[in-house]
Amino acid sequence: MAVPSVIVAGAGPVGVITALALADAGFSVTLLEAAGDIDRNPRASTTHPSTLAMIERVGLIERFVREGLVARRFQFWDRPAGRKVAEFDHAVLAEDTPFPFVVQTEQHKLARMGLDRLATLPNADVRLNTGIVGLEQDAAGVSARLTDGTLLRADWLVGADGGRSTVRKALGIAFEGYTWPERFIVLTVTDDFEAMLGCCFRNYFADPDEWANLFKVAGDGEGPRWRAVFPTRADEPDEVALSDEEAEARLQGLHPKRGRYDLVHRNLYKVHQRVAARFREGRVFLAGDAAHVNNPIGGLGLNFGIHDAIDLADTLSAHVFGGADPVLLDGYERRRRTLNIEFVQQQTVANKKRLEEKDPSRRRTELDALADTAASPGRAREFLLRTSLIESTRRAAAMA
Repeated sequence: MAVPSVIVAGAGPVGVITALALADAGFSVTLLEAAGDIDRNPRASTTHPSTLAMIERVGLIERFVREGLVARRFQFWDRPAGRKVAEFDHAVLAEDTPFPFVVQTEQHKLARMGLDRLATLPNADVRLNTGIVGLEQDAAGVSARLTDGTLLRADWLVGADGGRSTVRKALGIAFEGYTWPERFIVLTVTDDFEAMLGCCFRNYFADPDEWANLFKVAGDGEGPRWRAVFPTRADEPDEVALSDEEAEARLQGLHPKRGRYDLVHRNLYKVHQRVAARFREGRVFLAGDAAHVNNPIGGLGLNFGIHDAIDLADTLSAHVFGGADPVLLDGYERRRRTLNIEFVQQQTVANKKRLEEKDPSRRRTELDALADTAASPGRAREFLLRTSLIESTRRAAAMA
């Protein structure tokens, strides 16, 4: 009997974890990546407790924690007042998870760790510089047309090829939602904000004029880095937002210091809130950014994508190896799409609105509510169960 096979398009973290989970389950997996290497641009960096358990499952947790930064706490700040409003400590989740903390590490490192492990598996094949340009499927499998002109056949295909997913477009699936009018600018520096501000490794600054997020990451061998995220003005040209002068002004506005900041990287990107109309079409599934995108405040997008990967691997395994009724394959879309809308889309939009609130009364009410929640262990636990996606994983387990 032939070993069941899966093509996974996209070697970002979600595609790599999908490939690992499927290979571990017994599938023959071919992982395709259109680029020649992993994208190293600063993107997602916060990995939540629920996701750490999944990274443990695919055999990467020890290296992942070792190469990252463990962060138990995160803070909310009132930026105009220069004061800390609330601090949440994941230690209150000690009875809910073996990982009562987050790990701060760049997403390309997770992808690289996964690729290293895939290289040791006899049933996994990784092909860089190889993308999909089209696909066809029938009752027996999927045929993917590749950029090198060849045709690759498998029993199933997973599109984890990002927000501009070729797989999603080939299926004609709408990407429903909207794009925010402002873009987000990420400025990475070597300067130590923890020493300057007395903040922790994850910080959210509420400001009616210019909110900010501030995170510490491990860096790529040259020492830790701090990453600051700001919104641009809706009419601000890209060249202005990315200029040395504007970058320095934003950083000095966050914390004035003598001399210039040591800026080592800058990035500007559009921000969307979108969910695919369908996550499955026959033998083809969507996962990660190919299926849903959101603003990064709260660090939920990549985490939920990894949850997609594990859910999909379990769903396919139950059908292929466990004999589960094929109708249960529809449960993947029902769980992932429903929970993305209810948890990720709603939460990230609420996070953004909280930080940018302009009405003084509503702003004060929001910040006071955060402080009250953080001060109550019971309410803090409920808050963290939701923001760390533990509640989402529990809901998923209860859904068919």
